[in-house]
Amino acid sequence: MVRPESSAAARSLRQWPLLIIVVGVAAGLVVSLLGEATWRLGGYLVGGSMLFGALERIVLPDRQAGLLEVRSKPFDVAVLALAGVAILVLSYYVPEGRR
Repeated sequence: MVRPESSAAARSLRQWPLLIIVVGVAAGLVVSLLGEATWRLGGYLVGGSMLFGALERIVLPDRQAGLLEVRSKPFDVAVLALAGVAILVLSYYVPEGRR
């Protein structure tokens, strides 16, 4: 018989991959809000976190992916990777503001 504590602990342990991404995106948003000189770095952090999420989804088995598993693995990886690349490209190509 499985104890409820162990199953609850196992369920919460499976959410670490998503937590890593959420912390990375939140850090990127905070960095981008610090000022005009840091928004690009914040965008890189957000895009990099999304790409890291795609990598996690590729590497982790479905049982350990937790809330990263939304649809099929190819769909999840494609959405995360596309969003990460789009944010990185936009962060790179948007020109600096006028002074």
